[in-house]
Amino acid sequence: MIDQNIFQDLIEKGFRRSGQYIYKPSCKGCTACIPIRLTVQKFLSSRSQKRIFKKHQHFNVREVSLAFKQEHFDLYSKYQNKRHSSINNDQNNIDDYNDFLIKSNVNSKLVEFWDGDILKIVSIIDMMSDGISAVYTFFDTDFQADGLGTYSILKQIELCQRRSIDHLYLGYYIADSPHMNYKSRFLPNQRLIDGRWTSFHSKKK
Repeated sequence: MIDQNIFQDLIEKGFRRSGQYIYKPSCKGCTACIPIRLTVQKFLSSRSQKRIFKKHQHFNVREVSLAFKQEHFDLYSKYQNKRHSSINNDQNNIDDYNDFLIKSNVNSKLVEFWDGDILKIVSIIDMMSDGISAVYTFFDTDFQADGLGTYSILKQIELCQRRSIDHLYLGYYIADSPHMNYKSRFLPNQRLIDGRWTSFHSKKK
């Protein structure tokens, strides 16, 4: 079983966690997936990010233990139906959800974002000594234009800053993917290229 120290070393080398598995893409002839992280103490919000942050400051943000909740799964199913292929609310999909997000061998937490009594966002994060690894976030897609995904990242940056830890690992940046290239809008960032974390201070590739 991978312990916390080994896990941190693997994340720093560009690996990711999905459930109880640690993985890193290795596609012949393709290097599109680039690990990306933020050095949070140097992070500078753009004007649009500042607007999004201010707009949702009334949200109640709660850190809770990693456990299955039906309201989380319902929001996840709605998110998947909108963003990906259709998903059925049956036991098999609950099992898949648990395997994908709820099972963990490391120090993981859920972060809930509430607008009054309405659950708007759920983030799964892994805690490490040098930072936080953002595992997955899903949100109410009825409000997709409100920048809920961006707000969740901004709050994770704030969490790192409050705890005086250095990095927020955002997974993989893929320049040609609209679902993955948004990560380059958080600046400055570092990308793992040829085994070295390289700093980027603009959106240019």
